[in-house]
Amino acid sequence: MTDHVRVQQNGKVLEITLNRPPANAINQEVARAIHNALRQLQDDPQLQCGIVTATGEKIFCAGWDLKAMADMETNQQALADSLASPGGFAGMTEFWDLRKPVIAAVNGIAVGGGFEICLACDIVVCVDSAEFFLPELHRGFLPDAGGVQHLPRKFPYNVAIELLLTGRRMPATEARHWGFVHEVLPPENLLSRARQLAEEIANAAPLALQALKEVVPNIYSLPIEDAFAATKPGNKAFPVYQKMLLSEDFMEGARAFAEKRPPNWKGG
Repeated sequence: MTDHVRVQQNGKVLEITLNRPPANAINQEVARAIHNALRQLQDDPQLQCGIVTATGEKIFCAGWDLKAMADMETNQQALADSLASPGGFAGMTEFWDLRKPVIAAVNGIAVGGGFEICLACDIVVCVDSAEFFLPELHRGFLPDAGGVQHLPRKFPYNVAIELLLTGRRMPATEARHWGFVHEVLPPENLLSRARQLAEEIANAAPLALQALKEVVPNIYSLPIEDAFAATKPGNKAFPVYQKMLLSEDFMEGARAFAEKRPPNWKGG
């Protein structure tokens, strides 16, 4: 990996920690390291869930390294640099085949791309001093690494547009109000709560967990009849889901319940 991204495995959970002070800004080195860690999460059958967090007490992530961008001579060079990492911005905003959930444990301000990292995660917990904002319009461009795509889906449309237009700072309590943040916590409880959630998730059946990640984002905007049709046996739209239906684990949960014992998941 890199000194700027720390990766630690705790049982079935992989923790990814941004460590590029003072602002944990993303450059190509950091983006590739995050992507490599998430690829490890996806490919290792022993891993079930990831946590993305950061060092420091004030800033989770300030987004793309604008100082590095300012040194580039042309728009084309800046665009090529920002798009060079596999998995999209920060190695994760377009990691479409990631089938394992990721929790964002936000230890401070999430600015621009830092907010977009959170938007790419499945669950967000944060400290009570956290703030989320997208100042890109006031920097000359759009937050198009997830901001304009995700925000109107995860917030009421009028709230999303106002956040995008003004770039104002949304406090943790408001983010919790709109359902974007799962819990607001004191700093000393942030990581322990994220780990607790990750461990709960990691106890699920592996194929069912991956099937959920495959199915839900893809049926979210479908008409309800089509959403039901997509999750019928034999429908080839979701291969992981179909594999789950025919797996040993599909019956193991019911048998374990009937026999009053913990399930023995095989992952197949």
